[in-house]
Amino acid sequence: MQPGAPEGNETKIMTLEAFADTIVPGEKRWPDDRAVAGVSVGGGAVASGAVTLLEDPAGGLAEALDGIVFGLNAYAEGFAAEHGVALDESVPPFVALSYEHRTALVAHLTAPGHPEKALWVGVTLFCNMAFDSAAHISTHDALAEGHPGLLTIGYSRPDPDGLWRFPRFSYGRPLSSLHPNTTSTGSPA
Repeated sequence: MQPGAPEGNETKIMTLEAFADTIVPGEKRWPDDRAVAGVSVGGGAVASGAVTLLEDPAGGLAEALDGIVFGLNAYAEGFAAEHGVALDESVPPFVALSYEHRTALVAHLTAPGHPEKALWVGVTLFCNMAFDSAAHISTHDALAEGHPGLLTIGYSRPDPDGLWRFPRFSYGRPLSSLHPNTTSTGSPA
């Protein structure tokens, strides 16, 4: 490891954040943020909790993340060598790539015919899920905390009693009549 380079968990977190930011970009969290490239306004996958979702044992990827990070950084080193890109050795190789180079590498890893496509598409899906569904926390908590993904896609807030009701039907009309035994909470009797 190079002097000044991040170690262990810091490398893992920075690399996963840089990958998540490549999938759903956001704005830098502070001026010298290296993991988040800052190519978008507002919070992206990182601010939406992508790393938390990836590390959740229920998702099935948590135990593989060290290997995923190692592989992604190895691919970044190969990409840099192939394209004549000098990497800043004070950060993990994938983090050292520009946003354009990160997206090119991810496009390569997720392309049809790549032998590890399923793995990289899976990691990509987790980053998207963190942003567009807040899969790692309850919807109530996500909205209360100002989850950037749910707010960006216009997810409606619940009524004051905590229940979601939709007075306007999405198709402009009710799709069916309520069952006669439906209770006031919407449950069948």
